[in-house]
Amino acid sequence: MSTQRINLLPWREELRQAKNQEFGIVAAIAVALCAALLFAIYLYFQDRISYQEERNSYLKNEITVLDSKLETIKELENTKKDLLARMKIIQELQGSRSQVVHSFEDIVTALPDGIWVSKILQKGDSITVNGYAESNARVSAYMRNLDESDWFKEPTLVNIENDKDADGAAFSLEVTQDSPNSSESDLDN
Repeated sequence: MSTQRINLLPWREELRQAKNQEFGIVAAIAVALCAALLFAIYLYFQDRISYQEERNSYLKNEITVLDSKLETIKELENTKKDLLARMKIIQELQGSRSQVVHSFEDIVTALPDGIWVSKILQKGDSITVNGYAESNARVSAYMRNLDESDWFKEPTLVNIENDKDADGAAFSLEVTQDSPNSSESDLDN
């Protein structure tokens, strides 16, 4: 006779509990791994953000330094422009230094007898000569003499008024200052 054993224990229930327990452990490990992975990703991106913020800060500092250098360069350029303008004025004055002497000399040497100059006014290259002449013909001769000069061009009569009481005329004329070619002016210096 054989005896057979019959298991009356709730083995299905124990198997279900064991599988539930195993599933809980696997789920807890999976959740822990996911949390660890998410935390690692968070740390990685925080590190990248921090690194980028440091780079941005460095770039802002460098931009500030370059801006100050650009301001210095602009100031130097303005100073350079001012100095160049001053040098140009000085060169023009140096170049026109002898021209003034020649102009005054020619104003005097071009005067025919019977003309007196009372006022000379210069504005840029234009010279206005006011004076008194014994006759209109002497004013005309004066203008021809100025036109023949190397240092003047285009004499123009502005005004002439005859004075009945003094037998003469008050006149005003304009002439443009000119300089002969540079080789002649260099020889004169």
